[in-house]
Amino acid sequence: MKRAIFVLILVGALAPLGFAQDLDHGEVGAFADYFHVGQTNTNLVGVGGRLALKPSRYFGLEAEMNYDFEQDFNEGFIDTGTGTVTINRSNFRVLNGLFGPTVSTGHGPLRFFLTAKGGFVDFQFSNAPATLGTFASSVSNLRADHVDGAFYPGGGVEAHVGPIGLRLDVGDEMYFNSGTHHNLRVTFGPTIRF
Repeated sequence: MKRAIFVLILVGALAPLGFAQDLDHGEVGAFADYFHVGQTNTNLVGVGGRLALKPSRYFGLEAEMNYDFEQDFNEGFIDTGTGTVTINRSNFRVLNGLFGPTVSTGHGPLRFFLTAKGGFVDFQFSNAPATLGTFASSVSNLRADHVDGAFYPGGGVEAHVGPIGLRLDVGDEMYFNSGTHHNLRVTFGPTIRF
């Protein structure tokens, strides 16, 4: 009986060490985001975060959210005397949230993956400054704002050295509002595996 209890305690103590060596049960990351709104030909940049859980080495579930900062636009006035160009604020920004499966080439320092995520895209017009408070109020007001459904098929590559890595995603984020609108989306940033 004492040996059985000793073996159970030993296995219980060593199990986390074996789990920690694998470092492929999940991933957390931050990224810079480029979003080209095809309908208005507008380029937006922002930041976001991602959390992935991987029940197997080839399959994972990911959730991500990003905030694209407001985009300024140039408006030119033809003035024969001065040729003035005025820069105005558009007050246009975007909040995205996506969730879905990812299929990858497996375990290793370099992996390729495909993903198909669903979620929402929220186009906002606001003259509030881009702060953490503005982001928090944008998230809390999602139910009150006009939110469109979104679907994102894409793919990319991850490169890791130990638990630290870099990830590049490229895909077509489609949103549905009086038809389907296709938009190029590219994200790039660091990740940490656990």
